[in-house]
Amino acid sequence: MAHALHFAGSMLACWLIAQVLARSTWTWRSPRVAILCWQAVGLAAGLSAVGLPIALGLAPYRRGTGSALLALANDLRHSTLPVGVGAMHLGLVGVGLGVGAVLLTTTVRSIHGTVRAQRRHRELLTLVARRDPTVPGALVLDHPSAAAYCLPGVKPRVVVSAGTLSLLDRAELEAVLTHERAHAQERHDLVLLPFTALCRALPWLRWVREAHERVSLLVEMRADDKARELHAEAPLAGALRRFAAAGNRVTPAGALGIGDRDLDVRVQRLLVAERPPRLLGAVALAVTTTVAALPISLFLS
Repeated sequence: MAHALHFAGSMLACWLIAQVLARSTWTWRSPRVAILCWQAVGLAAGLSAVGLPIALGLAPYRRGTGSALLALANDLRHSTLPVGVGAMHLGLVGVGLGVGAVLLTTTVRSIHGTVRAQRRHRELLTLVARRDPTVPGALVLDHPSAAAYCLPGVKPRVVVSAGTLSLLDRAELEAVLTHERAHAQERHDLVLLPFTALCRALPWLRWVREAHERVSLLVEMRADDKARELHAEAPLAGALRRFAAAGNRVTPAGALGIGDRDLDVRVQRLLVAERPPRLLGAVALAVTTTVAALPISLFLS
């Protein structure tokens, strides 16, 4: 029962930390640290959702969750169960394993769907996109709308539209291309993947949806930071303003686009230079890492 209380406490801690992270603005100044914090919370929430019913079901064994689960498997193999373990306990263990199966299945389906969408779009690009010597390393789509996005994967593609080439000046275009390359280099698609899976598995949890939205914004801010390291703030801020004014921004499934998230907030952030809160970020990372370590240790005990 003590392990069940620990799993329940971990779930409560995840919810509380998610509320704080979702309403904090320091995360905008340290998007990389904030992403790590969200990842730790997501991991802890998933493991706790699996572990809580399992720990309740295994309470009669009076031992650690991991060792009790192994003991149950051994007892089932020999068709013997200890006194006190009934259908209700087995049902709770089944619920926990079912939650784990749903999370795993949803993650696999998300990966499969994303990879399939990326493959289809990559094949489409070979037919309709062209190389342009003025935009080295990128593909150009002959379309009047403003579009710039990264199609991640083993062989990532950075794509801009003809409308974007006419919309931006040279400095702004270079900043946008660096932003998109940052998505590919840091595999932000993989950062978002577990949160997409959690949203599909637990769509009724509001804080899970908020986590996905926040992490989506943070990966854009992280790519903004990589761009302004090379091109300063003004060109990228100018490009974001132009994208906001252009409207009608559409990013294909499986891709990451520069104009997808909260352009006004990102422009304001770029123009107001603030130092990252290193101490606060370190404390937040330590707390979330500890919360993530708790359910892991319970499963290993």
